[in-house]
Amino acid sequence: MRIVLFGIFLVISMIFLPLPVFAHKLIQTDGTNDQIERSLTIPDPIVSWAMYEKLDGGVLYYTFDAKKNDRLYASIVIPKLDGIEYFAPSLVLMVPSFSIKFIDTIYDLDKTNLVPFAVPDGYDAIVFEYDDVLPSKEFYEPFGQITYWERQEIDLTIPVDSTYYLAVFDSESQHGKLALAVGYVEDFSASDFVTVLPASWFESRFFVEDYATPVLVSIILLLIVTTIGVFTYKKFKKKLTS
Repeated sequence: MRIVLFGIFLVISMIFLPLPVFAHKLIQTDGTNDQIERSLTIPDPIVSWAMYEKLDGGVLYYTFDAKKNDRLYASIVIPKLDGIEYFAPSLVLMVPSFSIKFIDTIYDLDKTNLVPFAVPDGYDAIVFEYDDVLPSKEFYEPFGQITYWERQEIDLTIPVDSTYYLAVFDSESQHGKLALAVGYVEDFSASDFVTVLPASWFESRFFVEDYATPVLVSIILLLIVTTIGVFTYKKFKKKLTS
């Protein structure tokens, strides 16, 4: 019995615990953030978050509050799936108009406001595009066990205390999947390791259209619970009859 339990827990450890320090907290999305009034809220842009998205030719919106001199890091990556190796959507940052001159960055500010959607009053939009070779460099994310193609990133200092917006769109109206990552500080509580991280792992498998592995893991988890339950019942029954 101990050998069986050890083997089961070893399998679970191999699946769930590969370098969890590299994991992002997942923000659930359902595609309804397709209007700026319904922007998906990012609770704290310093904490590392990830959003798995499917872009269907429209625009996806996000919002967050940040303080002056905070570091803003955001990036787009594309899961390595057939048919989207040339998918390179634009990433947009919308900032208060008066603050744009304070953004010290190497990015091309000539592209300001060149977006196919209305920008909120008092804001300007800076477009960040991927302009390197496609298919791009690959990297493997160990927690989700996903290989991605790298795309563009934003890494700058917030100029003023304000509400900011991010948006993702494709200028050629291409469809595809993407992961938007925001933040750079991994911040997990003890409870997250048995709640947030497992849920994020399952979501990552569905994101890359791997349905078999979650089924296998669910069966193993059910086997663990059943085995522990039977063992506990037999031990309790034996104690009652002794």
